[in-house]
Amino acid sequence: MKKEILIREFIQKVWNEKDFDSIKYYVAPAYKIFKDPSDPWEGRTLNLEEFAMRLDYTFDSFPDIHFEIQTVVADGDDVAITWIMTGTNSGKIGDFLPTGKSINTTGRTIYHLKNGKVSGHSQVFDRTTVMKQLEFIK
Repeated sequence: MKKEILIREFIQKVWNEKDFDSIKYYVAPAYKIFKDPSDPWEGRTLNLEEFAMRLDYTFDSFPDIHFEIQTVVADGDDVAITWIMTGTNSGKIGDFLPTGKSINTTGRTIYHLKNGKVSGHSQVFDRTTVMKQLEFIK
């Protein structure tokens, strides 16, 4: 149960509240993005400063991004969650200009824990729906 609480707090404080000061309490000094297709950081290990830069990239594109956790399952040092992500695109995404359009999509993330902190993740989510909702593709 303690690992589930850690992940719920991490999502709320770091992602939903955008509390950069809390990163050090939840994220390990070395954070590995194992598998996250289309994520420019896939395969990289980030330090805390780089992790914050990754957040900035997301928050610049979707300042009101919000994750609603649907399910949480803990097994050993891994915690899997399913979630609904919502937000409004008011910043550039790569070469794409802001659309002002809202997104609503689902995903699944397995967070890997080490010494009581989040040390990485593997993730899949419906990026195609996001691209359609933003009208980048049909």
